[in-house]
Amino acid sequence: MSPRVFTPDDIIYPEGRGPFFRIRIEKKYLRYFFIGVLILIILTSLKTLFYTVEPNEVGVLLRFGRFTQIAGPGLHFKLPFGIDKVKKVKVEFVYKEEFGFRTKIPARRTIYEDVEYPEESLMLTGDLNVLNVEWVVQYKIKDPVKFLFNVRNPISALRDIAESVMREIVGDYTFDEVLTVKRSEIEDLVQQKMQKILDCYTVGIQIIAVKLQDVNPPEPVQPAFNEVNQAKQEREKMINQAWEIYNREIPKAKGEALKMIKEAEGYYIEKVNRAQGDAKRFLLLLEAYRKAKEITKKRLYLESLQEILKKAGKKYIIDSEQKQILPLLKLDDER
Repeated sequence: MSPRVFTPDDIIYPEGRGPFFRIRIEKKYLRYFFIGVLILIILTSLKTLFYTVEPNEVGVLLRFGRFTQIAGPGLHFKLPFGIDKVKKVKVEFVYKEEFGFRTKIPARRTIYEDVEYPEESLMLTGDLNVLNVEWVVQYKIKDPVKFLFNVRNPISALRDIAESVMREIVGDYTFDEVLTVKRSEIEDLVQQKMQKILDCYTVGIQIIAVKLQDVNPPEPVQPAFNEVNQAKQEREKMINQAWEIYNREIPKAKGEALKMIKEAEGYYIEKVNRAQGDAKRFLLLLEAYRKAKEITKKRLYLESLQEILKKAGKKYIIDSEQKQILPLLKLDDER
């Protein structure tokens, strides 16, 4: 059974009202509808007319997908309905890319993921040894236009360049140099070469720093490496102890030798001067003896006797012409 089709004649209208009144009512609501749509369009356009750029970023304005201008921090006007689009880029923020590890929870005491990334970290050194190198690249966006439009995926390009350059630089150094004394030099070389390549590709990225986070031998050879490292530390300890003894004993021996030399020189000067003085004194005595022999002889005798008597201690003078025996001579008397 087909459905019945109603016509305007089938509708019962109130008294004095017919189809014309119905059409007027429909036109009235239709006008309200258009007014509401217009208001909605105006409100939507107002929402898309303005945009805000934060202090640490810039806005790249695109009109129909083509770059127009760069807007600084603040409130700005643009054409609505998708005619103008804004891409905001943080140019003052320092970004970080991690290689060989990933940060799980960044905090004062950072927690890292337990997952390893050997495809990023395992590298061959110049002396054909394998190292597990973990490092960080810090960078800023110095040219937002180049960053957005010159390279399809600038972050992926940055990571590929970082891995390539790090492997090349590490391959120029020995195992021990990468582990110990050449780390700062490697960081500087990687940063310079990465910046040169990025500028060549016009990526719009500035490398702030390259930091070697952790450098270790692979886990399977870690015990053997620890034994070798311990042996090297023992060797350095023994060398340092030997140098300590050397630095203590050698200066001491040199000081004693210098002391003996100075004493010998002083003894030599003393003996020479005394000999010269004795010779000069003898010549003066000889001259005086030639001028007055008896007087000189007597003076020499008295002077010699005076020197002898000084060493004699107690002296007892007895008359040589005494004939009788003295009744008592108290030689033991201390007075």
